[in-house]
Amino acid sequence: MNRPPLARRTLLTGLAATVIGFNTTTRAWATTNTPTTGCITPVPPLDGTLTTNAATITAHAHDFGRLTTNTPHAVLNPASDQDIVKIINYARANGLKVAMNGQAGTDNDLESHSNYGQAGAAGGISINARALNRIHTITPTSATVDAGVTWAELTAAALAQGLTPPCLTDYLHLTVGGTISIGGIGNTVQKYGLQTDTVDSLDIITGTGRLVTATPTKNARLFHAALAGAGQVGLIVRATLKLIPAPERALVFNLFYTDLSAYMRDQEAILEDGRFQGQVGEIQPQPAGQPTRFKIETAIYYNGSTPANPQALIADLTPLPQETTITDTTYQEYIYRANAFAQNLKSIGYWDQPKPWLSLFLPATTTHQFITQALSVLTPDDLGQGLLLFYPFHTNKVTTPLAITPGEPVAYLFDFLTFPHPGTDPQPALARNRALYDSATRLGGKRYLVGAVPNMTTTDWQRHYGPHWRTLTANKNTYDPTHTLTPGQRIFQ
Repeated sequence: MNRPPLARRTLLTGLAATVIGFNTTTRAWATTNTPTTGCITPVPPLDGTLTTNAATITAHAHDFGRLTTNTPHAVLNPASDQDIVKIINYARANGLKVAMNGQAGTDNDLESHSNYGQAGAAGGISINARALNRIHTITPTSATVDAGVTWAELTAAALAQGLTPPCLTDYLHLTVGGTISIGGIGNTVQKYGLQTDTVDSLDIITGTGRLVTATPTKNARLFHAALAGAGQVGLIVRATLKLIPAPERALVFNLFYTDLSAYMRDQEAILEDGRFQGQVGEIQPQPAGQPTRFKIETAIYYNGSTPANPQALIADLTPLPQETTITDTTYQEYIYRANAFAQNLKSIGYWDQPKPWLSLFLPATTTHQFITQALSVLTPDDLGQGLLLFYPFHTNKVTTPLAITPGEPVAYLFDFLTFPHPGTDPQPALARNRALYDSATRLGGKRYLVGAVPNMTTTDWQRHYGPHWRTLTANKNTYDPTHTLTPGQRIFQ
């Protein structure tokens, strides 16, 4: 069989071996260094590169969770939207799967920050989102950025103009496209909702290989299907996001409790009157025999002089917290606060360990019951060097249809961000996650899709999405009828 002509800039894979096409007979890539017996579909001309280089493939085979391996056949580094259009159409024609891979992080620690293989494309094509890294415009009210731009990069550029995204995750070195495909939660969810609730416009390449601009009024069905849509209907390549004026400083309050009821009562009182601009919280399990500690962390953002009499902001909390600290810092230092935490984990060897995270939204009326059950089985060693975030928000602030929250006015985030001790077997933790997830759903809870919950069934997904399942399925069949996109979510199995 004659070899097809080489595609323009379609990458050479080590030792000058060029990818010339996909062999549909052997289900492997044909290169200039491999035999070409069988039926080969030539790779289309690309502006970027398609590689089967072993090191690149390996980097895209795992994710931040280090719990799964999903080795792609090839990795696309796109130089244009049309590269992705062509690759999706090529994948459809050859029965391959495609997923966008954030490759987020700092320095050389770049990887998908999914936790349980959600961004994997086993046997398919992984698209390196970090190749899409341009900040196009920043105006007084919005920014237009490529999907591979990180929130850290966008925030730095916005702060240089006295602006900030209204909703930021705690760890900023995540891609814009990645978080808005899931939701994106941070300490201002009580005021602005999720990051998906701050999106004005999207450029999306659907599973049918069409590049579409979607807004709440133009192609609205696709817009609402893509935000928090877990990559099921299209791959986001660009987004226009709201910006607001950035404050200069943050006055941060840390309030500590040993009584869960008092903690929740004060959290919900603070939530209802909105006295703070930022509000989060944390559970700190203690060694056996010592009471669990609960921490409320709140912040006032301000310009100019420090607010007078800050103690007055917490004087009405009853009973008064057992311990209180107040710290005055710059807004920039506060929103980048997770940097030091991440660097410490890297320095002590915890960053690259398997991380069976569990992220849930709990209805306020059953949260106390769930937390009591969870704390009876969770130990400090289960958390390792990680965090257990736990705080309330108003569910009506989350307007993104596919960001599923409990059907109550107030819900709690339960975010078990474990960094286990090196050498810990993750399998018992995965079984524990499944048991806690089942307990939460019986109490009206929902998943936040970044965590590791094994053995999700179609019934589980139907229960999770509830009345949205039918719409989600219809949108999948419309925008990705061949089920080419983002198989690692395992929603449509």
